[in-house]
Amino acid sequence: MASISSVLIANRGEIACRIIRTAKRLGIRTVAVHSEADRNALFVEMADEAHEIGPAAPRDSYLRIDRIIEAAKRSGAEAIHPGYGFLSERAEFAEACAEAGIIFVGPPASAIKAMGLKDAAKALVAQAGVPVVPGYHGARQEPEFLRQKAYEIGYPVLIKAVAGGGGKGMRRVDKQLEFEAALESAQREAAGAFGDPRVLVEKYVLSPRHIEVQVFADSHGNVVHLFERDCSLQRRHQKVIEEAPAPGMTPEMREAMGKAAVEAARSVGYVGAGTVEFIADARQGLRPDRFFFMEMNTRLQVEHPVTEAITGLDLVELQLRVAAGEPLPFTQEDLRIDGHSVEARLYAEDPEHGFLPSTGKLWALRFPEEPGIRIDTGVRSGDEVTPFYDPMIAKVIAHGPDRDTALDRLSAALGRTLVAGPKSNTAFLQALCNAAEFRSGRFDTGFIDRNLETLGAVERGPEDGAVALGALRMLERELGLLEKSHESRFEHLSPWDVNDGFQLVGERRQVLPLVVDGARTEVALSWPDGELAVTAGSVTARRGSLASAEGTYAETPDGIYVLGAGRQTFVQPYDPFAVDLEHLDSGDSVNAPMHGKLVAVFVAPGEQVEKGQRLAIVEAMKMEHALLSPRAGTVAEILAEAGSQVAQGARLVVLAPEA
Repeated sequence: MASISSVLIANRGEIACRIIRTAKRLGIRTVAVHSEADRNALFVEMADEAHEIGPAAPRDSYLRIDRIIEAAKRSGAEAIHPGYGFLSERAEFAEACAEAGIIFVGPPASAIKAMGLKDAAKALVAQAGVPVVPGYHGARQEPEFLRQKAYEIGYPVLIKAVAGGGGKGMRRVDKQLEFEAALESAQREAAGAFGDPRVLVEKYVLSPRHIEVQVFADSHGNVVHLFERDCSLQRRHQKVIEEAPAPGMTPEMREAMGKAAVEAARSVGYVGAGTVEFIADARQGLRPDRFFFMEMNTRLQVEHPVTEAITGLDLVELQLRVAAGEPLPFTQEDLRIDGHSVEARLYAEDPEHGFLPSTGKLWALRFPEEPGIRIDTGVRSGDEVTPFYDPMIAKVIAHGPDRDTALDRLSAALGRTLVAGPKSNTAFLQALCNAAEFRSGRFDTGFIDRNLETLGAVERGPEDGAVALGALRMLERELGLLEKSHESRFEHLSPWDVNDGFQLVGERRQVLPLVVDGARTEVALSWPDGELAVTAGSVTARRGSLASAEGTYAETPDGIYVLGAGRQTFVQPYDPFAVDLEHLDSGDSVNAPMHGKLVAVFVAPGEQVEKGQRLAIVEAMKMEHALLSPRAGTVAEILAEAGSQVAQGARLVVLAPEA
């Protein structure tokens, strides 16, 4: 591809790796920019050239337009690809590229501006005949005024940030009493994520399906759609599983929705890849008269691989060609749907504890390599998942001739995916793939929240089998027996020197204290027939069982991860002297659930609080987490200031002891 010879990727992680792969295939030199925290990241290693642009915090690195433009000039990059997130939908970034004589691989700044503010975008597309969700999309932002508008619209309503997307600054409100707190939280999150606290208020569509249409336009006036994606499986307004085409889609609905998306793109003179998002009222199935425009994302979407799978196109290649001035190589009539594709977002989070983000070293990360499966990732074994960025580990994408085959392949691939270190949502994703209602097409955007327990997103504790296997593996490692039999290890020793629980009377048996997933427990050791066995609960593991479980372990200096069924169990020796008094939860303290930033504290020493009252908010990995009082009482101490970084487990609020 001669017209663009070098491209700088103004992004990180998985999407940076994705863009680099296509650019290299096209013979384009790639330039990475990275923060200090990403100095050894996979995308930096993959790029032909890399430039450090600042500290870990995005505002000091990936959101610094000046430093990115400077790196592009220094490297001689002809074009900049913004990826998604960060600066991808900032008109001023597109303008800065133009002023520097650098090609921006995206739409013109005018289109970004037109679609960047949801209220203005809705008014614009409504003029083009595209249906919009009823609500207040005006400029007034006084809390009392917005509360009155919500009352007039009728609950439930949705508060949405005017700028940005990705579920940030979005809150569903079911009662008027909840509106004030939800508005404050949405505005604060919107200000932090997009630098703009303004919101709009819309009617919440009952039984909603989130369906979006991929559009593509060139600079020669051609605009097409590449069919739809269903993104209804969401949690906290963040997509979890996406698929293409949408289940239950009729030809009439596809034609109407595709036409509306193309008209929305035409209305702003769009160029490049974009996504027009709709909400459909699915109470009576998908009908062409019951869908509404929500917003247009003026960038590549996270879920673009499912569209690539069913169309056979490389959307990043198309972006680069269109940015270079080439016309689209096809018309709408040339496009066909081939089979079905499903994508699962594999995150470093803990579904069994409220989906809290999880950080730390990836001691093991393995994906299956098999037909019909694609893995897009930006990390590998040995990398760190930090609290500074989105916690995505990978996207697992399956393609098949039909929906059932694609879901079967995705479920099987997730079952063979191994993650050790940070907690992951692997088992949760597999449960979603196999959920009967989802399989039958009976789902909407509230499906996950209604089915958390059946999907395994509740605390279950470690399984006895995993504890027994982990303890056995740990003992064998400590005793040096992994490559030796019990007999060969001890045959030349005096019987008085053998530490095998020998006794003259009765069965040889010992109790071994351990720490499993951070909690103290015990297992029983025995030596039936002279061979070591470990019993945890109702499960006994013998040395012979290790062979069948080979490959399901990840060893660290501190312990053993046992991996299976998408879950991990961490087994460590118990050290009675290793007690972290600072982070010990006495029941009177509220601790940080993860590494992050303390963005707000709502109480002061001496204040009376009720059980469940909001005390503070910690922000990590782009999400806010409210810290609630465990009981009624009096605040004794506040141990951190708003705006400070806090470590996982750090005590933040202390209640006075109960009398």
